[in-house]
Amino acid sequence: MEMISSYSDSPYKLLLIALSRIPVTHYVIGFLSILFVMVYNLLEFHIIQDMLTGFRGQRVSLTFNPCSQLYHEVVSKCTLLHGRYMSTPWLSSTHLQTTFLRFFGRPPVFNYRREVFSTGDGGIVALDWLAHSDVFNNKDTENEEVHDANTPLVIVIPGLTSDSDSVYIKHLTFYMAKRGWNVVVSNHRGLGGVPLTSDFFYNGGWTNDLRRVVKHIRSKSPDVPLFVVGTSLGANMMVKYIGEDGDDILIDGAAAVCCPWDLLICDRFIGRTAVQRIYDKALGAGLKRYAKKHQDFFTRLSNWDGIEKARRIREFDTSGTCIIGKFDTADIYYRESSCAGYVTRVKVPLLCISALDDPVCTKEALIWDECRVNKNVILATTEHGGHLGYFDGIDAKGVWWVRAVDEFLTVLGSSKIIRRQNKMPETLLVSPQRSLSSKDPYTWFVKKTDNLIHVDNSSKKAKTDTQESETPSKIDSIIFFLKRFMDQF
Repeated sequence: MEMISSYSDSPYKLLLIALSRIPVTHYVIGFLSILFVMVYNLLEFHIIQDMLTGFRGQRVSLTFNPCSQLYHEVVSKCTLLHGRYMSTPWLSSTHLQTTFLRFFGRPPVFNYRREVFSTGDGGIVALDWLAHSDVFNNKDTENEEVHDANTPLVIVIPGLTSDSDSVYIKHLTFYMAKRGWNVVVSNHRGLGGVPLTSDFFYNGGWTNDLRRVVKHIRSKSPDVPLFVVGTSLGANMMVKYIGEDGDDILIDGAAAVCCPWDLLICDRFIGRTAVQRIYDKALGAGLKRYAKKHQDFFTRLSNWDGIEKARRIREFDTSGTCIIGKFDTADIYYRESSCAGYVTRVKVPLLCISALDDPVCTKEALIWDECRVNKNVILATTEHGGHLGYFDGIDAKGVWWVRAVDEFLTVLGSSKIIRRQNKMPETLLVSPQRSLSSKDPYTWFVKKTDNLIHVDNSSKKAKTDTQESETPSKIDSIIFFLKRFMDQF
């Protein structure tokens, strides 16, 4: 009778009775296991994969044209590009790599020397110099000439809202200066502590400032190997500039690190998941801080109410970038500013480094086929690394892509395929100058002890007066005034 009664009970009741007899500790273990799997997948950890490979990392994948002279004579000699990348074990996640770079990147400590450069349309950009001699010599070289006639030179283009004080930029500049390069960071308009002095600010497809900076530097060092390294959005601007200039380019080689390639695809990607939207909001907040630093400018030329309400990059671009840059919509701005369509026009050696797990610049936008067509382009992809992170070693003091770029440019600089600009256009050649006081009165050097540079109306008026006057004594007096003015900072 008891057996018959048990069969007549509800199956759900029997199930609850069975579940009640399972120890509570088993439930806790099961819950923690499910939570671990969810967090592991959400944050894209790869520690288990690293363990299975014996912490040897994954091989760097190279995409290039089989007939590429650049590969056979340069990249084939780069050991890092033919090796493996193994991320720091306790940073075995694309999000940990990217976040650690932002908040705990351990940048080296040093001081730049600043050159404030006029772009020719009323705007100014800050050029922050770190010479090879500055890394080893602590003497005050504020009034010495920065351009060494024999030392190779690298121009660095930061990413969105980044400047010369950004962690990854400091890692790059210090490492390359220590390795024997002269390095200059070309800050975007309104960044690095300089004001916006014209009715325009930079955007992802704006290449005129970089073009003017390259001409300015090349005119002073016509025989020195000149390279450009672009990072993130700065890489997009750099590749577009190289493609636009084609055979007339004035640099000898370049490297693009974590380039977005197609801004429209990246815009769709960064708003796709909850984790990606965090990056979208963080970058949007950075753009809003940039706008608030120059509130008078944006209030006058853009939709300030829309900027204040913006929470995403697209919303900021719609209310600010598109209006000031004369783009009808954000999609048009992204399409016209993307550098992917210019890759086939690149005429100088170009190394591209990207991580397939980049949480900002998606792998969906990578230029696989373009690299197989253009013999001047090499694409190096790693399975992990995050966005500009690439920390390696147990102490996370090293940045892999910094060493890879340095090795590539070093081998390229000593190769036979480098395009030296031996014959400069006459319009770019300048006569030798003995001191800073004989230079353009709107270009000057200061010792960069902080990030704040003020330019008032008296500086602009001095420039106008100098251009209109042909009296040497008046020019000398204006230069003397500007020099005395800058000595106060």
